[in-house]
Amino acid sequence: MDVPPISHPAWKNIVSGKNRYQFKFLGTQFLMRYLSLRVEKDSSSETIQSSAQELHDIFVRNADLPSVQRDLFQIFGKDTISGYMYDIIEVKAKITHGERLLLAGDESLLKQLPAGNWIGGSIPYFMTDHGGVFTRQKIYVTELPESVSAISIKNYDLRTLKDIYADMPPNGFSVIIMPCSSNTHLEFALHAPQFQGFGQRPLIGWVSGVHLDDLGKINPKVFNGQTQEVLEDGAIVMHASLPPTQLAEIDYLNIFEPGNDDTITFPKDGFLVKEAYINGVKTNFADYVNRLNLDTRLPLVADYFGAMVNVSFQQVDMDNQEVKFYAPVFAGVSYKHAKPFESYIAQFNAKLPEHLNKQPVFSCNCILNYVYSELEGKKTGTITGPTSFGEVVYQLLNQTMAYLTITDLASKT
Repeated sequence: MDVPPISHPAWKNIVSGKNRYQFKFLGTQFLMRYLSLRVEKDSSSETIQSSAQELHDIFVRNADLPSVQRDLFQIFGKDTISGYMYDIIEVKAKITHGERLLLAGDESLLKQLPAGNWIGGSIPYFMTDHGGVFTRQKIYVTELPESVSAISIKNYDLRTLKDIYADMPPNGFSVIIMPCSSNTHLEFALHAPQFQGFGQRPLIGWVSGVHLDDLGKINPKVFNGQTQEVLEDGAIVMHASLPPTQLAEIDYLNIFEPGNDDTITFPKDGFLVKEAYINGVKTNFADYVNRLNLDTRLPLVADYFGAMVNVSFQQVDMDNQEVKFYAPVFAGVSYKHAKPFESYIAQFNAKLPEHLNKQPVFSCNCILNYVYSELEGKKTGTITGPTSFGEVVYQLLNQTMAYLTITDLASKT
């Protein structure tokens, strides 16, 4: 088990006395006696932080010792959170050590990383254990579980994108990252359900982005850590195999529900629309949105046989009488404008599935949720991960939280 970063609240909880353990490693026992006395005399945040750092450092320096591994298991358990914010030096060490990683961070940081078993995407927004965070100084790291028996990393382009599902391992999962607004992103959004083997194996991932002030100025990027390729158009996929005793499952949390107002359909598939049918009546859609003063922070929602799928508004252009979306609408699908609600956090917690009583192996949350609900500094339960310019759960989604869990089948018998 790896040592979680200093950002994990457990370190401060231990030195402040909130959580107590009977440590197996003698060095930690002696150090904790000294640290607890120090904090008793001075319980300032600075002293607690420096003491937590010392405790963290002794675990890092002795991480391979069996007694330290037992202490880590005691503190964090087998379901310890696998994703956290790290300094670039820490990430480089993990890569050099051969760890299999999913990375998210500002492109200036990802470009500095050595070759290794990792894939990454550009983004400076994250959901952390401290709440929503914007930073260009740290990288969000998701470590694949030790039970993953093998990985392969592969680039896809417009020609080969259709092969993603066919290339996936018989038992396991795959993680895809694509740059926002690239041709590959658009192709996947429109045609993924037509790919051979669609939905037969768990494909999860996210669409990389940039700081919102840099939209139109800097292109989002994805990174193949093995080859150190940086792509502005294409998809990077990590295929991960699991043993027969484990099963991967992907799902998503959508806090939006269809409203009870007009039924909206569209004559063709696409991200850009002019005409729509409102309760069967052909209407210019931009005029409709403007006339009803629809809140475009709320998406259109379609019911896919019980799965609620959002289509988020990007722009209502009255000059050109057209509406642009972040995901495509599809002909023949009925949409409704989403119901409003008062609190994102309250809605999120109310919708959180019961089986998420343990931390997902990987998760990501849409940038639109982050911005519209002002999530900076606010926690979404214990669910952490990069924000995204689109989520992949078999196909492209918007304004959702996607997540991956792994079930130990032996424990189910």
